[in-house]
Amino acid sequence: MLTWLKSPASETQVTHGQRLWLYVLAIIIMILLVAPTLIVIPMSFSDSQYLEFPPETWSTRWYSHYLNSDEWMLATRTSFMAAFLTMLVATPMGVLAAYGLHASKVPFIRAAFVMLITPMMVPVVLIAVGAFYAYVKLQILYTMTGLVLAHSLLAIPLVLIVTGSALKSYDMNQEMAARSLGAARWKAFLTITLPQIRFAVVTSALLSFLASFDEVVIAMFISGGDNPTLTRSMFNALRDQIDPTIAAISTIMILVTTLMMALAQIFGRGKEG
Repeated sequence: MLTWLKSPASETQVTHGQRLWLYVLAIIIMILLVAPTLIVIPMSFSDSQYLEFPPETWSTRWYSHYLNSDEWMLATRTSFMAAFLTMLVATPMGVLAAYGLHASKVPFIRAAFVMLITPMMVPVVLIAVGAFYAYVKLQILYTMTGLVLAHSLLAIPLVLIVTGSALKSYDMNQEMAARSLGAARWKAFLTITLPQIRFAVVTSALLSFLASFDEVVIAMFISGGDNPTLTRSMFNALRDQIDPTIAAISTIMILVTTLMMALAQIFGRGKEG
């Protein structure tokens, strides 16, 4: 242990012992952030009719209630489908936008970047209200198309920022060399540039999926009917009657999110190497 504390933590020769306070602070912050989420997990295995922690009796009855409910299954299918389609729409659009902004020499390109990330700066409820009135006019309210378009609006800025950061550390001269040898620009991008920013693209796709899967404010306005999302149904259930089914669903959502993040790290890093 003493040897580890005296060993350098970085190229600046700062030791782990000198950074010990930073490690302790990071652990405390992580506990404060993660602990409230983890409390939901044991609550989901309660046999009680109400949320309680710690559970007096353990049971999986609320998982069975969730899996055997047609209403919850419909909402789950809608959320997964919307998130998957959002990922398919937002990822290529965001990657292409990031590439265009990075490669372009047009003046005021910074203003174009700010406009593209505007959905991140505007309160989500304003986007939801605007989408609601626009969808009424377009007659796509409560449809999968409308839900995917609205969620893509939120996801594209995430893709743009993550991919743009990767492109800043990428040497465009490699692509220029391929183009000088006769490769078309799209082919040079697909064969030279894209493989080297693949981890950023995989991460962007994951964030797009999660941005849709976890979103609730816009879903409250524009989802419903035959296309209710899981988060909307959970919010309505909390408003009407609080039971441990919500905790069971939350636990499943935590597992899905954690699994996707782990897979993105594993496969994204592996492909880059």
